Parts: sequence; structure tokens; C-alpha cells
Amino acid sequence: MIGILIPAHNEEALLDDCLKAARIAADHPGLLGEAVQILVVLDSCSDASAAIAQAHHVHCLHVQARNVGHARGVGARYLLEQGARWISCTDADSRVAPDWLVAQLAQGCDAVCGTVTVDAWNERFDPAAQIRYQQAYQARDGHRHIHGANLGVSARAYVEAGGFEPLECHEDVQLVRDLERCGASIAWSHAPQVVTSARLDCRAEGGFGDYLKSLMQAG
Repeated sequence: MIGILIPAHNEEALLDDCLKAARIAADHPGLLGEAVQILVVLDSCSDASAAIAQAHHVHCLHVQARNVGHARGVGARYLLEQGARWISCTDADSRVAPDWLVAQLAQGCDAVCGTVTVDAWNERFDPAAQIRYQQAYQARDGHRHIHGANLGVSARAYVEAGGFEPLECHEDVQLVRDLERCGASIAWSHAPQVVTSARLDCRAEGGFGDYLKSLMQAG
């Protein structure tokens, strides 16, 4: 079984599109009928996120941590208990490609770090900042970006590395560093595609939204 892990904190505006994309990826013929379990970890949600997830008939867990590392860790443990051999992580403000799971598994590695494509730019994100982003971002194989929105790991390697730490931010970076220390094989691939939002009101301080804001301030 393959698990898709999606943490969510008040994501009613974007979660529906996220889950539509995840369900399409889960039904890709290239998976040869292997079961895929989509799990949303609802962390301190006070909006309609839970109702949206339930409408998609996906599995849900509720936590009150307001901590993305904790949410991912709880979700990963649940998926491992359900028998997942591979855990694919994305974010509730992102949309995975139809062949996302197939592209991750095709790398034949212990873990896969994929790239992201930014959706429609926030109107506050000026053209000069967009240029700075494009100059810095490596949308190619061999990149060194780490995104919780596009990360896959085998169950064995995940357990050996110690899993997600309960960090408020960069829990994905820490996991990859722990995987490297364990000698896991990691594919830095542009093949698994994910579109992510360019919102500046990020859910995790120090996350992707704050990185975008830093590019605006660099001008």
C-alpha cells in the first residue's frame, strides 16, 4: 500500500483542489492497481477543512498541535501501522500531477525530493521578485530543493531515519538530513510534478511563503 500524507491547518480555500488531484494520482494505471490511502491530518482546524476532507471520503486524523512536524509524524505513524510501504507527502495548498506517485516510485530510491511549480503569483509579488525566484530555483534533475509538498520515502528508510521531528518548520529538511546520515539513496528529481500556491500568509513561520516574502524584501 502507498500512503499520501497531507497535513492541513485551516485550508478550506485550497484543500478541495488538493484532494481532487491526489485522488487522480491514486488512480493512475501505472500503479497497477496497488492500493493508495489518502490521509489528511487536520491540525487545529476551525474552518471547513474537515468537512471538505470527509466529502472526498479520505481518511482523517485530528490533532491539536499547531505544528506541521507533529502532524506529519502522526500521519506517517498511522500510515505505517496500516501497512504502507511508501509514504508520499504533499501540502494542502498544492496539487500533485496525475503521474506523481508513479514518477516518485520510478526513481527506485529510498527517498525522492521533487520540485514545485508556483501557481499564479500573488499580486504583491512584483516582477523583480519573480525574476529573483526563477534565477535561484533549479527546476531540473539534480536540484537540491526540499519541499514537504513533494517528498516521498520508503517505509524502511523512514523508520531507520527516525521519522519526522515535531518541528514547527523545516521538518522535511530535517528528515532528509537524517536520511542522508543513514546512507539512504535519495533522488533529487524534477520528474514528480507538484503545483503549489504563492500565498504569502503561510501556515508555518519560516516556510515557503516566508521565503517568497524574503525575495520581495531583497529588492
